[in-house]
Amino acid sequence: MSCVFEGYERRLEALKSSPGPFADGIAYVGGELVPVAEARIPLMDQGFLHSDLTYDVPAIWDGRFFRLDDHLDRLERGCARLKLRCPLDRATLTATLVEMAARSGIRDAYVCIIVTRGLKYVRGNRAEDLVNSLYMYLVPYVWVVPPEMQKTGASAVVTRTVRRVPPGAIDPTVKNLQWGDFIRGLFEARERDAVYPILPDGDGNITEGAGYNIVLVKDGVLHTPDRGVLEGVTRRTVMEIAAASGIEVRLAPVPVELAYSCDEMFFCTTAGGVMPVTRLDGARVGGGQVGPITRAIWEAYWDLHQNPQLSFAIDYG
Repeated sequence: MSCVFEGYERRLEALKSSPGPFADGIAYVGGELVPVAEARIPLMDQGFLHSDLTYDVPAIWDGRFFRLDDHLDRLERGCARLKLRCPLDRATLTATLVEMAARSGIRDAYVCIIVTRGLKYVRGNRAEDLVNSLYMYLVPYVWVVPPEMQKTGASAVVTRTVRRVPPGAIDPTVKNLQWGDFIRGLFEARERDAVYPILPDGDGNITEGAGYNIVLVKDGVLHTPDRGVLEGVTRRTVMEIAAASGIEVRLAPVPVELAYSCDEMFFCTTAGGVMPVTRLDGARVGGGQVGPITRAIWEAYWDLHQNPQLSFAIDYG
């Protein structure tokens, strides 16, 4: 673990020591590139007023875009389901993202691409007649679970006061910013002396957390929910690593009870990678330390960021 974090820390210090106009982040708004702190969204944008949008968050690590095509594939699927159209074609979108990275000088970045309905409400209008909007920003890498906490494991709770919004209300496979349930979960976790919520559904199963998928390890098998969750690109990477390592993955409903009896637990998301969890509801998960399977998947995940089949280098000039 330490080598990955040390490399990141060196690159971050280098960025801070030679800041350019976009060192804190760069944004794309209205076809223009501006410092992220100066980016502005029109008040009447339906993405702001009604969260009528979809988005995706690829990442750059050590100067390489990781699984960008997979993220853009998911963005396109989300747009199709919501009857949205990205204002830029895929090649232009990719070129713009690469330019943003190069101009910022940021070598470890969290990248956000948002497509909104635009300035007109859907009521009284046909979706095909509306002009959709595109917003993008690129900032230094975001850690859902900070590096120091990843070394020992995070503390989580299964929420008691809030359930995950059911798929019949909001399709969780379309990445969205309707985070009302997640925000309530985050407050509950804090009130219970933890940081990270795990939201159950209404049938006694776990779903996901505030921006991350959940994986449990029991008797050497990975368990992760097959419904009511985002089909995460990082989770997909975890399942590919497991398959290559001969580790069984069960994609099926995961009872809440299994979270309390599992041997290991981790979260996974682009903003932080594979993130060990060692306490649940105040009790130790397994032995209360980062488990061997979690550690092995963690190391393999970061190694893949240099794989030319899954990533490509950015020319920072």
